Amino acid sequence: MAFRERDLLEGLRGRDPAAIREVVDQQGRRIFRAARGLGFSPSDAEDLAQEVFLTFLETLDRFEGRSAVGTWLFGILHHKAQERRRSHAREDSTDALEEAFEKRFDANGSWLRPPVDADRLVESRETGEALRDCLAGLPAQQREVFQLRQVEDLSATDVARIVGGTTNHVGVLLHRARVRLRACLDGKGVGRSR
Repeated sequence: MAFRERDLLEGLRGRDPAAIREVVDQQGRRIFRAARGLGFSPSDAEDLAQEVFLTFLETLDRFEGRSAVGTWLFGILHHKAQERRRSHAREDSTDALEEAFEKRFDANGSWLRPPVDADRLVESRETGEALRDCLAGLPAQQREVFQLRQVEDLSATDVARIVGGTTNHVGVLLHRARVRLRACLDGKGVGRSR
């Protein structure tokens, strides 16, 4: 463990507000994005992220520092997501307008990137919808492994720890998710020349 991480861990155990703020600043967006990638609505993903950090603070004394703080947080997210799925029916609705603003404007209302050509925008939107539909059609475990490995770029070892499997099993789930996604996207005509 790097010296910096050791200092951070000591600060966290001492409930130092600066250390807690650093972890939330470093990991909060990733946890929210991962929850969204697991199929939760923006408000549910925000609630899950908050639950992850509350649980993290409550269980900090059990964190031994053998894995990165981010990996520990993703493990908590995994368990919280499972709890939420068991207790509530999953909502697949997405707020396209909110998502568009988040991607296009900064906090001051300025363009992050200028608008694209209308034809490209329609094609991009269709591709995004097709990808969301295809991701929603994956079995929950394949979807979670795909999100953690491909989007969050966690190692197979970390994902295996999080989902409670082996690295080989993670590889199999990732391969199956990719095959299903490719077949689904091909079936929707994504990637073909017009």
